[in-house]
Amino acid sequence: MTGIHRYLPGDRMADLISENYFLIQVISRFGIKVGFGDKTVEQVCLDFGVDCATFLAVVNFIVQGHSYIDGSTELSIPSLLNYLKQSHIYFLEFCLPAIRRKLLNGIVLSTDNVSFLIMKFFDDYTAEVKTHMEFEEQKVFSYVNGLLSGSIEDKFRISTYSEYHEEVGDKLKELKNIIIKYCPDSADINLLNDALYDIYRCEQELESHCMVEDRIFVPAVVKLERKIREDVQR
Repeated sequence: MTGIHRYLPGDRMADLISENYFLIQVISRFGIKVGFGDKTVEQVCLDFGVDCATFLAVVNFIVQGHSYIDGSTELSIPSLLNYLKQSHIYFLEFCLPAIRRKLLNGIVLSTDNVSFLIMKFFDDYTAEVKTHMEFEEQKVFSYVNGLLSGSIEDKFRISTYSEYHEEVGDKLKELKNIIIKYCPDSADINLLNDALYDIYRCEQELESHCMVEDRIFVPAVVKLERKIREDVQR
């Protein structure tokens, strides 16, 4: 997803959505609800208790595909944590279950044809995503909360946890290929195409989610790690 406009605090929040409809999910994960009239980004963030700089860092990264963050940029790690947690809820409790229902409605499930393989592959994929996100919740986010309280764990580093992201994305590509190449003759093509469309959209959203983690969240936490080590050594 690319664009030419870098959004600023004085821009109207409604313009962000009208120009980039996919940001609806992004603002929702920050706890911002639609219905903000002509208020600016800064005003809406203030109304919902969201750190404006952090919100814009994520929005501009998703829209333009690159980050404006440098060493002097101060981001709110608690705001990023909440955004990522809400993203997990969206994928695990809404997006992936909705796709599963559409797949079931679009195919005639049988243990002796490709429909069974599609559902098994999807369920295995969902289980892996859940395992990965639960690890982030229990280990990574817990570690970051410890950093925020001033403690650091010597055996863990934030920079080592993102290696799994590419593998997760590859598995979703395999699922798409199975459906496209081996769609069962008995399938309802309209329903299955609808599910396939949602899989493509989910893939893009998961990729965006992982990139926010890798390009914004991880560097912010690395900066915090460095600060705490320096404080400990003094």
